[in-house]
Amino acid sequence: MADGSFTRAIRWSTSLRWDGAVGALLIVVLLFSFGFVDGFGNALNLSFLIGNTLPIALIALPMTLLVVSGEIDLSVASTAGLSGAVMGALWNQGMSIEAIIPVCLLLGVVCGLVNGLLVTRLGLPSLAVTIGTLAAYRGIAQIVLGSDAVTDFPSQYLDFASGRIGDTFVPYALLPFLVLLALAVVALHAMPFGRSLFAVGAGEEAARFAGIRVRRQKLILFTLTGLMSALTGVFWALHYASARYDNATGLELSVVAAVLLGGIDFDGGKGTLGGAIAGVFLLGALQNVMSLQDVSAQSQTVVTGVLLVLSVLGPRVARQLSAVRAVRRAAPTPLPKSPTPTS
Repeated sequence: MADGSFTRAIRWSTSLRWDGAVGALLIVVLLFSFGFVDGFGNALNLSFLIGNTLPIALIALPMTLLVVSGEIDLSVASTAGLSGAVMGALWNQGMSIEAIIPVCLLLGVVCGLVNGLLVTRLGLPSLAVTIGTLAAYRGIAQIVLGSDAVTDFPSQYLDFASGRIGDTFVPYALLPFLVLLALAVVALHAMPFGRSLFAVGAGEEAARFAGIRVRRQKLILFTLTGLMSALTGVFWALHYASARYDNATGLELSVVAAVLLGGIDFDGGKGTLGGAIAGVFLLGALQNVMSLQDVSAQSQTVVTGVLLVLSVLGPRVARQLSAVRAVRRAAPTPLPKSPTPTS
């Protein structure tokens, strides 16, 4: 087996094991929480858990595709905040919600397109670009809305964003998310577009020689990430019944931590959406348990940061150990020494 194929095989097998480990850990955390954390299992709390996790999950869908291709977008939370701020400002100007939401989504497309053009046309690193637009988009949001908080949105939209189906724990907003999740799974794991993303993440030059239009694909992914971030901004404002310029502040840390925790390789070319979503809800469950135990928001941020470090370190260590074991298994067994002849 060629060295490149051997390395990819090691990375893929490690990814599957890591995905399974994250899924198993999610089940363990849920079982422990149902059994030992007061109030965790009631329908209202589970509805809160899912509703509070959905903003992370929505952005995690395109972020997974983007990281698989070897890029990242740290401006997602600021794009969501800008979308919410524009939504509040336009509502104050008398526009209807039905007209405002398409404007916000178009704004997200523009924000993602700016990021994508800077990365794909100017060749700038996505990490540096999106750190810059993180600050820029948040500053624009503050200019648009100032320190005001807009809260008087139509009740039917507030009920959809924060309500649940009957007496169950299932939020209304979970249903469209599941549709988006299914579309993302098909796109990444069952279509040529998704396979090409893995190829780009594994080796951009090789992908170009294979005829993949790398820059166009990355531009599409950045644009899609901006669109989903703007949709998240709309959902955030309605779910929490408040549009402010600082909505979703720090959300990018949770999104990146959850995606990497789910086994998506930061270097690109490896991971599954199933693992990413398992990471999202594992992080959401841990944050919910900590809230029920009155753990401060600052301490929760520390836990998120630690999980981010572990999610990067863990798969790499596991991959190195797998490579060492594979090399040892492939090494030829030394021949026994022949007995020394006696004189």
